[in-house]
Amino acid sequence: MESVENKGESQKAEEIVRQEIYSKAVRAGKRTYFFDVKSTRNNEYYLTITESKKKFTEKGQFHYEKHKIFLYREDFDKFVDGLQEVVNYIRDNQAEYLADNHESAETTVESSESGKELKDLKFEDI
Repeated sequence: MESVENKGESQKAEEIVRQEIYSKAVRAGKRTYFFDVKSTRNNEYYLTITESKKKFTEKGQFHYEKHKIFLYREDFDKFVDGLQEVVNYIRDNQAEYLADNHESAETTVESSESGKELKDLKFEDI
């Protein structure tokens, strides 16, 4: 027969396993984004989005700075619509910005091996 103390521990372990449904990590430069599907006690799924960034102290030690968003099923559509709208805005306006500043994208690169300059190198050529 299982003791009350052991029963409580096994229920906690079962709850942790039950909560973690699916996970996707996206590495983006110095940051990592975690998209985790979890379930409530009522087996309703929700999403946690965690931004994790490695930070260093003056002594060279590091820790992770984390920011979390909890997103529940009833908010998925509104969240996705809002996210898509701002991503489209950035893409549209950034493309417009790059087209307006096309001439400033030209640069001069000096080769360290030969010392020769390459002029009028365009970003598209790289």
